[in-house]
Amino acid sequence: MKNYTLILFCLFITAFSIAQEVHVELFKDGFASPVDIQNSGDDRLFIVEQGGRIKILNSDGNTNPTPFLDISSLASSGSEKGLLGLAFHPDYSNNGYFFVNYTDNSGDTQIARYTVDDSNPDIADPASAFLILNVEQPYSNHNGGCIQFGPDGYLYIGLGDGGSAGDPQNRSQNLETLLGKMLRIDIDNTEGGNNYAIPADNPFVGDPDAFDEIWAYGLRNPWRFSFDSLTDELWIADVGQGSNEEINKVFYEAPGLNYGWRCYEGSDPYNTSGCPSPTELTFPIAEYTHTGGNCSISGGYVYRGSIYSDISGLYFYADYCSGEIGTVDDTHNQINHGDFGENWSSFGEGYNGELYIAGLSGSIYKITGDEIFDTEDFNKIEVSMLPNPATDSLNLSIANNLISTITIFDIKGREVISERNVSASEKTISIQSLKPGIYIVKIIAKNGQSIIKKLVVK
Repeated sequence: MKNYTLILFCLFITAFSIAQEVHVELFKDGFASPVDIQNSGDDRLFIVEQGGRIKILNSDGNTNPTPFLDISSLASSGSEKGLLGLAFHPDYSNNGYFFVNYTDNSGDTQIARYTVDDSNPDIADPASAFLILNVEQPYSNHNGGCIQFGPDGYLYIGLGDGGSAGDPQNRSQNLETLLGKMLRIDIDNTEGGNNYAIPADNPFVGDPDAFDEIWAYGLRNPWRFSFDSLTDELWIADVGQGSNEEINKVFYEAPGLNYGWRCYEGSDPYNTSGCPSPTELTFPIAEYTHTGGNCSISGGYVYRGSIYSDISGLYFYADYCSGEIGTVDDTHNQINHGDFGENWSSFGEGYNGELYIAGLSGSIYKITGDEIFDTEDFNKIEVSMLPNPATDSLNLSIANNLISTITIFDIKGREVISERNVSASEKTISIQSLKPGIYIVKIIAKNGQSIIKKLVVK
């Protein structure tokens, strides 16, 4: 039995090294200019429409008739304006808080907190609006729009350089404006007359010539950024000017970085007048040019789902104009998977690590690769494995059967944990001896049927 598993493992590794199959499957259409996809910790997807509505897309493909939130009367829309971002509080299941990023009727950026309705989890309370931050926008474009909670529990806010072209007022390099920056704030506390507090380890705290909210600078328009749910690395896709689109990756505990705009567009000089030495800048780990109809990058996520082995660990991005979807692996190898025929506006990550992508025309697609294993036993037994990612212990349960054997293999195919003669429908095992990484779990039922799942240990 162990030899059989190792053979499957070899096939898995070989397939990963030879090809990375990327496909998109239509999940649901009929939305109005979707620009963000988020989850609140369950199997619902929250679809953000640029015009000011958030709709709930259920796992069965049906959309709730009543929007989760409608602030269309508050948000200006069109071009690069509108309701642009959504983030759920890490403790949303208890406090019901979520945050939105939108441009108001004056075109300025608003970060606001709302609360879910006390009696209906599918509807937010529109009267619960609580303004967190207001940022004046001098032009209509380059508003950023993405907000995400980091592994540290703080809210990260991506702001563009304020618009026009070429950053004419040099805002991205100027630490006395919030534009062209990545901000990091504590929304669970207040201080200094603000509806938020400043984390004590923000890099410019106490600097009279810089805003305390700034975490990083030198960004042109970080339309979409994300944190890798396994490694905590921060991926920033920064929209270029006229030549290069760039992807930056850093560990999230790397404060005060300068990503180089307006001095550099990607790794190419743009306007280096008065700029710091290149040794003081952080350059992209991947980039692509505007040849072939490319024009604007929509950043995504690192795939950490449990279904598709050939795309595991790949960071996804797409181009709005060309319709191309690309990936970057952990060694920064970059692959263009071709034109998929959409104006890609954003990606989304489900609670289970599966990835989705939105076309501005109104369709939501699921990103797929090839299944980890494809044996006839897969659909005959149903096994739950929680949590995943896991840290200290792992609970496995089986429906309409009994577990006989549980075996965990490391990425090299070596058996690291084995529980035999279990003879129970549910079993909790300790995984404290396992180092962080990816493992394969094989469960054999009492009737001889088996299933293999991927486990992430943090």
